[in-house]
Amino acid sequence: MALSYLLSCLITVGEIRLIIQHAYILARADDVPMGDVKLYAIMEHEDDPKRCTASKLVRFGELCEIPARKMPWGVVVLNPEAEKAMSREDLEHSKKHGILVLDCSWNKLSEFPKFRGGVRHRGLPFLLAANPTNFGRAQRLSSAEALAAALFIIGEKDHAERLMNKFKWGPVFLDINRELLEAYASAETSAEVVAHQNRILTAIESRKDGESD
Repeated sequence: MALSYLLSCLITVGEIRLIIQHAYILARADDVPMGDVKLYAIMEHEDDPKRCTASKLVRFGELCEIPARKMPWGVVVLNPEAEKAMSREDLEHSKKHGILVLDCSWNKLSEFPKFRGGVRHRGLPFLLAANPTNFGRAQRLSSAEALAAALFIIGEKDHAERLMNKFKWGPVFLDINRELLEAYASAETSAEVVAHQNRILTAIESRKDGESD
């Protein structure tokens, strides 16, 4: 009996938080429109919860926090080091398996976490951040912006807008990237998304060269 008591005490505070969160998500399930792409996050909890966009989405029942060891099979992992870009060809797979974001500092992203097999890695094309910490910086998206961008690109635009409407600055992210996002969303494949991105980057470089002459 003493042993079972000790084992029961081994549950961590983090696991307790996840249990409570899952119960909260289930309780709010009726508030989430049917057919939504399921969204997951593996979180390091490095930021102030009041400033962490992933934590806010969890509180609103839009995002489910999971431990790395419970990463769903087949889930689309938003990974900046992925070889392929997110595109409309990932729509059906995302609807079936969900999309996962890694919520940690950018300097730790390459080492966190160790991925299980059977998942689909996708990167996001060139976009500008609108979050207060990295406003105007390329590719420095918050977790909420990354998820919204992924949803927009695969055609789930209403879902993307719903996520961004949870933040005062959220609609600005969609506004400043509207032309880019629409171009990426019009592409049928990852290769076409990358082609759109390369044309945009080439235009930016040409403009810079013209201004420096």
